[in-house]
Parts: sequence; structure tokens; C-alpha cells
Amino acid sequence: MTSSGSRPTETPRECADAAASPGEPGHEGPPDAAPVIRAIAMPADTNPAGDIFGGWLMAQMDLAAGNVAARRARGRCATVSVEAITFLSPVFVGDEVSLYARLLSEGRTSMRIHIEAWRRHREEEAANKVTEAVFTFVAIGKDRRPTPLPPPLRG
Repeated sequence: MTSSGSRPTETPRECADAAASPGEPGHEGPPDAAPVIRAIAMPADTNPAGDIFGGWLMAQMDLAAGNVAARRARGRCATVSVEAITFLSPVFVGDEVSLYARLLSEGRTSMRIHIEAWRRHREEEAANKVTEAVFTFVAIGKDRRPTPLPPPLRG
């Protein structure tokens, strides 16, 4: 994608792990895979009302997606877009926030990465999904221009 919001001219290749999996609608708990990031929501992360700031949560999601993108591209990547974010429930100070990522598809230079954020009260085991979104990243070369993704690593 470009920053103007137009769709890439390349045809995305669907990734093998893009099939339905735990963490999608209808599934009761977080994905089975290990989270990309776990963070504890701290008092410094609150908005003026004392709740965890949505921007903090979105930044954590961007970091998680960026980690997946950089590993796949084996280099620098840039966030190009984020599809709609809906906050389903609040995050409170002291909550553990786990961010799960799944590479949905890739094009010549771009990757679409689905991120789910789940919260767990520090004294409980139950977790609930607080938001999800799809982030689009573009691989960036040394010249700071889009560069083709390298072939996927095997094994």
C-alpha cells in the first residue's frame, strides 16, 4: 500500500498460516502461539481519566507487527496503514497485555499482519481480547525506498 491509501498493484500471496486459527471469532481464548510481546500496563500509560491510553495499546500493537515484519523482511520495515481498531474492553493499570501476531499475506514489498491484544488481570488466569487490527508494512532498503521481500526461509 502507499501512504495515499491506494492498494498495491502487486497480487498478494496468501500465507500458509492465514487459515482460521485460535484467537479468531468463535474461539474462546487467546491464540495457541506464543505472544510476540507481553507488557504490563503502568500508571505512566494512562490517559487523563486514569484509564490505559488507547494510543499506548496501539503503539504496542505496532511494535508487535513491526517485529514480525522485520523478521520476515530480514531488515527495515515501515508501517503503511492500520485497518480499523475497535476497543472491545478496557485495559487497567497492572494488567498483563499479550500481543499475538499472524502474517496474513504478502506482496512484492508489503506484508499484512493481524494483531490481537489480550489482557489478563495480574491475579487471575482468565484473559479477554481487548482489540485487534491488521497492520500493513513495507520492506525498506538501505536507500529508504520499498524493496522486494526476500524468499521465505525454509525449515
